[in-house]
Order: sequence, then structure tokens, then C-alpha cells
Amino acid sequence: MKASLLIALFLAAAHAESVKDREGAVRGEKARMENDARWNWNDIDGGFRLAKTTGRPLLVVLRCVPCLSCAGIDASVLQEPELVPLLDQFVCVRVINANTLDLSRFQFDYDLSFSAVMFNGDGTIYGRYGSWLHQKDPLNKTTASFKKALEAVLAVHGGYPANKAALSGKQGAPTPYQTPIEFPKLAAKYQSKLDWDGKVVASCVHCHMVGDAFRAHYRGQNKPVPVEWIYPQPSIETLGITLAADDIARVEAVAAGSPAAKAGVQTGDAFISLNGQPLVSTADVSWVLHRSPDAGALSAMIRRNGMESGITLDLPAGWRLKSDIGKRAGTWPMRAMAFGGMKMDDIPDEERAVLGLDKDQMALRIFHVGQWGEHAKAKQAGFQKDDILIEAGDLRQRITESGIIGHLLLHHLPGEKLPAAVLRGGKRVELKLPQQ
Repeated sequence: MKASLLIALFLAAAHAESVKDREGAVRGEKARMENDARWNWNDIDGGFRLAKTTGRPLLVVLRCVPCLSCAGIDASVLQEPELVPLLDQFVCVRVINANTLDLSRFQFDYDLSFSAVMFNGDGTIYGRYGSWLHQKDPLNKTTASFKKALEAVLAVHGGYPANKAALSGKQGAPTPYQTPIEFPKLAAKYQSKLDWDGKVVASCVHCHMVGDAFRAHYRGQNKPVPVEWIYPQPSIETLGITLAADDIARVEAVAAGSPAAKAGVQTGDAFISLNGQPLVSTADVSWVLHRSPDAGALSAMIRRNGMESGITLDLPAGWRLKSDIGKRAGTWPMRAMAFGGMKMDDIPDEERAVLGLDKDQMALRIFHVGQWGEHAKAKQAGFQKDDILIEAGDLRQRITESGIIGHLLLHHLPGEKLPAAVLRGGKRVELKLPQQ
């Protein structure tokens, strides 16, 4: 029952549904793809060897087969005739599990069920691709952004190795373990090879588990979770920019008063580079932000009306905390860490007026309270569905669920029980908020 609940919570968080026959989907994938003429199936090392000998760039697609998220673009990448001339210029590798990924090379948005990392044969990363648009809509088959990413990578490859210095920021950061199955959270359950003679899906490390393992690594050492792992691969929307979904990094909208507006960014601008790194997709933008400081200046090159110019974006203190992580699969374990397995939403102004709540105070309605395991700690502490959280530790001001998760994980450690207050039926109830 517990495992079934957690799977259901993950699917709800990821805005996805799983295929009905998960085992059949994975085994069918193996039958179709392991001898495919184009795709080197689950053979990353072989892909690197071939990229070295042929001089072609390497495209590694990582796909969670049982998940329906990104199913549309995944099918298009495998079948769309218009992509063939581009794919022919790459060595193509398809990976369906994360058990033995080399984490020094494969650092990307682990909450996506379809991602791609593009390399030179020597291991240098050219760029990353991932799409939250496709993640949220399994029927979306459009490949415009993927095509442009491949074209951009081919251009970068054409300039290699003269441009290698500009690619240094795209390379992975040091990690505590080389592969996912070395993390204590995963080592006890998973092996390097999938169990094709047994329950293969249960033997597979899914990409979102990698992010979970990083967070558990810090929490297990009684340390705060680093802010970049609470808000991983942030969208540039945190700085007030909406990028077009069908392009590399073209500005579709700029929020008034935002850091982007203050820097002079305009609708129609196209970001060419960020922090000196050439961009091939919006995932590259998120990677730069993932590795950016918590405050400071961020340089960029933009193209406007055919002319290129440099600008500087200011990263205000606390900019990451504006990220909305509510739909991420990796947020469910953080909800257990931060407040014992609840899910909550900020109450909008019009409803606050009816309830007599100030627009600047904390008012988070709890609409889910977990029932099993670490997700049941809030229930055991007395929290109930439809309670309105108005105080948590030293927090009283208005805050989003994403914001309170970050604050609690950054400033409190497992075992603490924070004084908290909720409104229940209009009456104040004092409780203790469990930290795990």
C-alpha cells in the first residue's frame, strides 16, 4: 500500500500518468530498440567510442519509458522523418535507466522523463535539452525546439576545439558519488544491471531518484540541503523572462519591474550566450542558473534586430526562492522532510478577504496529508486536511509552498519540531511541525 501511494503521489506531482503495463512497456522497448540501426541502446561507452572514431558529436537521450510524460516528443524523435538528416550527423544513444550513469558527465534536470545531453567524443559537453512543456503534456509531439538544439550543437561541434574554453561552464560539478547506485539511499536496493529475469521496472533507478538521493545525502549527514538542490535547474521566469517554447532562448515576454526588465531585456530578444556559455536550448539556460551564485551579476549576449550586444542581469538575493517547484517529482520527498508529508497552497486574495485573513500573512491551505511512512508524520502530529497554516517556526509572512520548503530545509534539521499554528474551523490550533 505504501509503495502504491508514493507512486501515485509522484505521478500527480509530475502531471503524468504511467502506462498500464509498466513491465510490458520496458520489455517492449528492449525488443524494439536493442538492435536498432540508429540508436545505440543503453550503451553509453560504445557511443563515446564511436563518436571518437567517426568525429561525430554524441547525442544521449535519457527516457523513462513507463512514464507517459514526454511520450509525444519521444515518439517524434524516434519516428519523425524530418529529424533524420540531423540525427544522421550524430552518434545516437538511448538510455532507459539511471543506475550506472556517470554523474560527472550526466548532470541535467532529473525531474524530466525525457532529456538529452550532447557531447564531443572526448567527453566535453556541448549542451543539454529538456522541455517542461512536453513534460506537462504527453500528447505534445512538436520537435521545433529539439531540432534547433541539434542544429545549435552541430554549429558548436563545427567550432570545436577552438571554442572549448567557452564550454568549460557546461561541464559537470564534483559529486559525492560517481554513480547513482553508490548513494546509500539507492545502494541497498539497486544493482548496476536491470533484472530482466525478474521485475525489471523495480530494478530501475529513475532519473528523479538521482535528485532525491542528492538531497537525502545532505539530510542524512544532518546538513542543510544546498539551495541549488531545493530549486534545481531553475527557470529564467524567476528573473521575469518567459522564453518561447519553439526556440532556443527567444524572449516571449518580460515581467514589469523584474530583474530582466531592469536589465533592459525586451520581447523578441534572443539570448545567444549566458555567463559566457553558448546556448542550445532552454535547458542550457536552466543549467547556467543552476550553477549561478545566490546573488550577483550574470552576463549575457543577446541578439536584437540582427545586432548582438552584451547585457548584465542582476541576481537579487533570494532569487531562487521564487522558483515554483510544486509540480516536480522531487518535491514530494522534500515535503516529507520539511513538513511531514503535506501538500498546501497559498490562499488567494479574494478568498482571504472572505476568511478575514490579511493579504500579507501566511495562509497556506493544506489539501493533502500523507497516510503512510515518512509522509504520515504531519498526520501523527495532528495536522488535518483543510487546516490553514498561519505560523511555522519563525515564519509569519505570506509565502508560497515552494518558498516555505526552501526556508525550512535551509534553516532546520531532521528531528526538530517547530512550533506551528493552523486555523481549523476558524479557531487557532497550536501544533508541532516535524522535520525529517
